[in-house]
Amino acid sequence: MDMNDILNQWDKMQTNKIRKQKESGKNQISHKKANAPTPEEKAAKEERDFEAQIAADNSKKINPMEMWLRRYGTIDKDKIAEESVERTALQDRNYLINLRPEARIDLHGLHQDEALERLNFFISDCLAKGIKKVMIIHGKGIHTTGTDPVLGELVRKFIENNKHCGMSGHPKNQSDGGKGATWVILK
Repeated sequence: MDMNDILNQWDKMQTNKIRKQKESGKNQISHKKANAPTPEEKAAKEERDFEAQIAADNSKKINPMEMWLRRYGTIDKDKIAEESVERTALQDRNYLINLRPEARIDLHGLHQDEALERLNFFISDCLAKGIKKVMIIHGKGIHTTGTDPVLGELVRKFIENNKHCGMSGHPKNQSDGGKGATWVILK
């Protein structure tokens, strides 16, 4: 048997196969790609891959320092030190005395009840804004007809009775008001 005989015989087999398919009415063509896995095979393979990935992750060795940093994070010691210095400076008496007033109120020309009302509002507003030192300008009482300055005494009593008012005093410089103004440290 030579090669031509083999090819002729194979040709006959193929034509017989095609004829039988046509007679039976079934088309045996598969739409599946050659060597493509079935859905069951795909699911089994994905499950094996997932288990293999978990096993690989569990077998990895992590640097203990890296694991500690992931768990607890880092601390900025410089920032903590700066905040501590700032807190102690605000509590330091000399620092607060020399601090420039952050807000001012002028009570010149007001009656006692008006001055008291504005003073209450001013202090509560400064507390809400986080202001530490305020200046209350009440005047020296030069134009007062009585013997004592009215607003100066009112401001002094207000500072003594208000729980948010701490240390107080008069400015050293006459240009800042002298005895006609009072600075107050707020708590």
